Amino acid sequence: YLKAHAFDVEMGVAGLKTAFVARYTKGTPGPNLGVILEYDALRGTSRDFHGDQHSAQGPVGIAAAVAVAEFLTASKTPGTVTVYGTPAEELASPAAKTVMYNAGVFKGADVLIRSHSSTATQAPGPGFGSCCMNINVMHYVFSGAPAHQLQAWDGRDALKGLIELFNHIDGIRMTVRPETKIQGIITEGGKAPNVVPDRAAAEFWIRYPDPVYLAQVTERVNDAAKGAALATGTKVHIDLDSSSRNGISVAALNYLAFAYMKKFGATKVEDDPGRPLPFEETGTVATQIPGVGVTSHSSNGGYHTFEMEADALGEVGHHGFLVDAQTMAAVLYHFATDAPYRAAVRREFDGLKGLYDDYLTALRNAYPLPNVAEPTGN
Repeated sequence: YLKAHAFDVEMGVAGLKTAFVARYTKGTPGPNLGVILEYDALRGTSRDFHGDQHSAQGPVGIAAAVAVAEFLTASKTPGTVTVYGTPAEELASPAAKTVMYNAGVFKGADVLIRSHSSTATQAPGPGFGSCCMNINVMHYVFSGAPAHQLQAWDGRDALKGLIELFNHIDGIRMTVRPETKIQGIITEGGKAPNVVPDRAAAEFWIRYPDPVYLAQVTERVNDAAKGAALATGTKVHIDLDSSSRNGISVAALNYLAFAYMKKFGATKVEDDPGRPLPFEETGTVATQIPGVGVTSHSSNGGYHTFEMEADALGEVGHHGFLVDAQTMAAVLYHFATDAPYRAAVRREFDGLKGLYDDYLTALRNAYPLPNVAEPTGN
């Protein structure tokens, strides 16, 4: 479809098989308007499913990109459009947008825009933040020694070490700030009940709204893994597989998109600004290029549910997606044709970026570690 509308499509960019870049071939020198698409499903136990409505991001983003590209040509307005196909957002590893950014795929983009499903229509506030909090994706692999089930003392149970880690984490949850989220699954747990498992593994996603306290929590979970290994006579390998960090949320873009969503008939509108919410989840791109996420109401179900998947094919989804596409096109049109507005977006983005180190320093001062005395004897 993009090729049929004068886009040159390059597949497999940045070494990612299902990533692509589509560049409008009739564009002229001027603002480079970027549209980000996601299209991956969620991994479910019964089936993979589109419980986050990523299935709609392609049609919505492509509709906006083609509309704006054809407008630029018809009106002889300087500028061009680039579409970025970004896979595997729900996997976290590899962090596809980070990989693509580091490979130079986003080079030259002046603004980026993306749509996403939402249970309400709201404008994010300005500042530093992330859609799903800062995340450390951790892998813990325990090794032991095999033995017969009836002579388990001759071996060392790697699965027991892993289970102890889960138990330790349950204890940690009671002693960390309430915004902390620690979720994990067992990815390996042995092959047969009559053999003491000599290998067991788990993947944990550790989340917190900022990166400073997240680092403290991650260190405690890592220490818990070491303690679990020590207590069970096993060994553990700890690996930070990938991470997502805060990006920059730009008010000039957020509030313009919000105004257009309301103009085009978005439903379930919440006028109070929400928390800072950049346009992508890794933080890598959103700290380097200004952008906005368009999130009009498209589902009455919760995120990552079969209800949200079903709503994508219903009236609530269709209406929300249409509003998203219209809003994306309108914001990109506004950005392309209003030089003072472009300058205002850049000033706000650069100003926030310049404050990031101060933001981290303030966070470090907000989370002092307690002094723990050495224990004394009886």
